Amino acid sequence: MLPVIIIPAYQPEKILIDIVKKLCENPAQKVIVIDDGSSTDKNNIFIEVAKISGVDFLQHAENLGKGRALKTGFNHFLLHYKDCIGVITADADGQHIPEDIQKISQQLIDHPQDLIIGARKFKGKIPRRSKLGNYITRLFFRFIAGVKISDTQSGLRGIPKFFIEEMLEVTTTGYDFELDMLMRAARGRIKIKEVPIHTIYFDENKTSHFNPLTDSLKIYFVFIRFTAVSMISALLDFVLFTICYYLIANVFASIVFARTLSCIFNFVFGKCVTFRSRGKIFPESIKFVILAILLMLISYGLITSMVNFLGMNVYLSKVISEGTLFFMSFAAQRVFVFRAQAMYMGKTTKD
Repeated sequence: MLPVIIIPAYQPEKILIDIVKKLCENPAQKVIVIDDGSSTDKNNIFIEVAKISGVDFLQHAENLGKGRALKTGFNHFLLHYKDCIGVITADADGQHIPEDIQKISQQLIDHPQDLIIGARKFKGKIPRRSKLGNYITRLFFRFIAGVKISDTQSGLRGIPKFFIEEMLEVTTTGYDFELDMLMRAARGRIKIKEVPIHTIYFDENKTSHFNPLTDSLKIYFVFIRFTAVSMISALLDFVLFTICYYLIANVFASIVFARTLSCIFNFVFGKCVTFRSRGKIFPESIKFVILAILLMLISYGLITSMVNFLGMNVYLSKVISEGTLFFMSFAAQRVFVFRAQAMYMGKTTKD
């Protein structure tokens, strides 16, 4: 079975009918179209779409957001297409032509374990808000996740089945859902493969329902929550260490006390706020504890070395050691991810 195509639609134009008809010319192709609470004057468009052979038509009573519409499609897919390798998500506004959708579908067939991204080339006459928004998001994503992606906002994606099940756990419901998808892929070390597609905008992209202010803030909030918990944890760790060392003047005991409490905070809030994970807590906590103990021992070694051999103040040594650990872990993450993705990220323009 070909990958199922999922198209969330809100206030679509008649071009949606043409796109779906073209896709369904292949009798083996199944398409799921979700009306995300469009107004009644769009009913005729959806009636025509629902009549097309090969289409599963779903509907929201009110507008719930693109992310929620995609999850409705994902859930329908998992219930009714159990033997399919995955799905292709595409926009309803005509920016993704059938040829490109089919191109991404073939890439998912060839690489069923990868997340496939249809990457637009932001050259020529591109709406300013689209070019600027993608540029800023791309920089943030590379800094936070350590992965270079040229089009973080592309809605044309090939998603393997195993990853769809995980994405149903994500709580975001708007455009930020798609950025959460990339973040989870990077965190889970799922290969992200970019494939060049056409860059198409109609009438300066005025038909887009993306709000440059509110939706951008939601997207950047994804980055904020990925960094806020770590920063608060680091501050909490330093404050607790300072208090404990002031009271007992023992470096090792102070590190253990501060690190234990700050790690509990980091784990709980990281699981519930940062990644919003619903995974089993025991295996996640075991891996986290092992990492925490390793960092604790490295921190103790750095602090005692600076205090005993360099004669530095213990509090300053604590700050330097934590900064060193942060940059070491950040650099290690970037090296690991870039090495793991070198084989497929470097050749995407040739595919």
